[in-house]
Amino acid sequence: MTVVVLGIDAGRHSNLALERHQPIETIVSSAGEPSTHELWPTIITGLAPPDHGLELDDGVAWENPLLRVASSAGDYVLPDSLQTALGAWLLNNTAEDAFRVPATYYEENDLPTVFNGIESKAIGVPNYVVDPNSEDREHQLRRDMGKLFERDPDAKGGHSSADVEEFYEQCLEMAMVRIARVRRALRGRRYELVFGYTSGLDLIGHVSHDRPDVQQEAYDELNQYVGELTGDLRDDDALILVSDHGLQDGLHTHEAMIASTDPSILADVAGVTDVRGAIEDELLNGDHSPGTRWREDNSTQGPSERVAEQLEELGYM
Repeated sequence: MTVVVLGIDAGRHSNLALERHQPIETIVSSAGEPSTHELWPTIITGLAPPDHGLELDDGVAWENPLLRVASSAGDYVLPDSLQTALGAWLLNNTAEDAFRVPATYYEENDLPTVFNGIESKAIGVPNYVVDPNSEDREHQLRRDMGKLFERDPDAKGGHSSADVEEFYEQCLEMAMVRIARVRRALRGRRYELVFGYTSGLDLIGHVSHDRPDVQQEAYDELNQYVGELTGDLRDDDALILVSDHGLQDGLHTHEAMIASTDPSILADVAGVTDVRGAIEDELLNGDHSPGTRWREDNSTQGPSERVAEQLEELGYM
């Protein structure tokens, strides 16, 4: 049996839900809105950003320590407009702000995570990078977007795109690839917990905030992908969808969401700091040890007898 968690950046419970869903409280960063950089470490640890230590610096998560120092110094010597312009150029032309903190960070800092002590698979979780030397298709697509997704301090959502339709296609491909990897891990039946993440909806929302038709189509398509994932579940599996924040008018909102195939999982989840506990309770309460890919056939019939019976049921015999 397996617990599957699918993190959907900017997912809204009113648009994307399972049998049971509810809004949950999120946490506002120093930039004045909820931050992906801070919140996924919060979701997997149950700790607020000051406690897990992965906090924003003026709204940007600089990986390079030299840039972190320069950013802090710039607060004192550069006007805000110039800081914003320089930051946008760096984010558009470097590999920065990629949410690439390695998974070893948590062990090195004695931070518990939902992955501790179990057979688990983390797929693209921001700031929990199992192999810093590799990238999957979503990472590659996001890194190579170029003018399809650029920081734009003058745009309402903070970003602009040279071709919204092509950008939409790449974002949905990103989501499709990540969910396919989650399905593959679930079908392999090697893990107690499979935790995947996709950022496609968030990116689309930043660029197409004035195109509700585009956003709704993205939710509809993602719902189809989630439906396919749900179809892979066995009766004793559980699926949880969770978001780090909402998105409206191109900006992050203060309402996250959680949904599940099992309503009891959500009973004690009021905010993002409660998600880890809910996942661990489900793992403890059920037998979620790795199972087998193929169920044993306890039938006393031989193969030829079973085939004959099936053909007879279909009217061929």
